[in-house]
Amino acid sequence: MNLKLHKPLCVFDLETTGINVAKDRIVQICVMKVNPDASRETRTWLVNPQIPIPSAATAVHGINDEQVKDCPTFGEIAGKIMEMIAGCDLAGFNSNKFDVPLLAEELLRTGIDFDLSKFRLVDAQVIYHKMEPRTLGAAYEFYCGKKMENAHDAEYDVLATFEVLDAQVAHYQDLPNEIGHLSEFSYHQKSADLAGMVSFNEQGEEIFSFGKYKNQAVRDVFKKDPGYYGWIQNADFPLYTKKVLTGIYLKSKF
Repeated sequence: MNLKLHKPLCVFDLETTGINVAKDRIVQICVMKVNPDASRETRTWLVNPQIPIPSAATAVHGINDEQVKDCPTFGEIAGKIMEMIAGCDLAGFNSNKFDVPLLAEELLRTGIDFDLSKFRLVDAQVIYHKMEPRTLGAAYEFYCGKKMENAHDAEYDVLATFEVLDAQVAHYQDLPNEIGHLSEFSYHQKSADLAGMVSFNEQGEEIFSFGKYKNQAVRDVFKKDPGYYGWIQNADFPLYTKKVLTGIYLKSKF
């Protein structure tokens, strides 16, 4: 193994009902925990999303309503997932933009207080796009010399993602092999939330990345327009974004 791990790394992948982080649901999740000694543990769950799976989504991952009707809901497996990822770093392919935000939404819906600050995130797609802009299948062939045969099966994608990530470290001499440095490299632009709606200015203050207060400090906005916070909480924003803004709002009161 080329990666240098100081604590376990959980590589995970989701198959979902769609690509809307705030509204769509998980139908399959696979988590592979890789320990510093290179030993691995993999768990895969089919999930009843409790909403219909659109035919367009089924066409991508092959999972339909019939297959998941007797499967556990996400709420029934959320504790097992948190138990598996606790104390670990997280990695995936396009995970910073999609898998991590959607997983956070599902966990928050079940009442689990997912805290992004406890995890370092590594996105093999960002590394790949910075080094060799392509898809996961092309990355797998480029770095690992093999063709993907079962793309969009969560377990197969997780294994391919880990092999790509591990091979990337070996391929690029100037790419660090420690998760902390890879996590920093995995970001195009760091944000305070998971949806990129709250970013940072040069002073490290949280600023809005959207709307009429774009590029203004969140804390200052909440002080001069407290109603804006209420509007956000009642609007269709991701739960993690609301959680982050609530924390800033409470600080702005003091």
